[in-house]
Amino acid sequence: MTTTATLSALPNTLPSCANARVALFAIRRMGANGLGDARAAHVFVTTFGEGFRRPLTLARALMADMAATSSMPIAIAPCCCARMTASEGALLSVLARVEFAPDAALLLMQDLLGHRRVDGVLASAAALAAAFTDEGHPISA
Repeated sequence: MTTTATLSALPNTLPSCANARVALFAIRRMGANGLGDARAAHVFVTTFGEGFRRPLTLARALMADMAATSSMPIAIAPCCCARMTASEGALLSVLARVEFAPDAALLLMQDLLGHRRVDGVLASAAALAAAFTDEGHPISA
């Protein structure tokens, strides 16, 4: 049974898109254990096969850019959590929309990072979303 505190801290359900769940897992692992997390790398190898390097490198770059650029904390839930934080939901929405609705993705990224100048981070998100799509694993909302 979920409590009100849980629902306020973790307002979103996990995404139905398997590719978004892969991205979420990598975000959570790298956010908790650093950019060199072996389990995050393993999920990319398992998902993308021989083409894992580009998406993995771009996921690491996005996480580093967000950490360097953000003016406020970005809440990340543990990997075992069956719900998402608002920050995780916003980031996955950015990844799903950046190619097709860049204005919406820009606004979401600005809210997530807490300031207006997010063009570099948004470019990293676009590159990661394109890598997923190019490898046959597009991220959808």
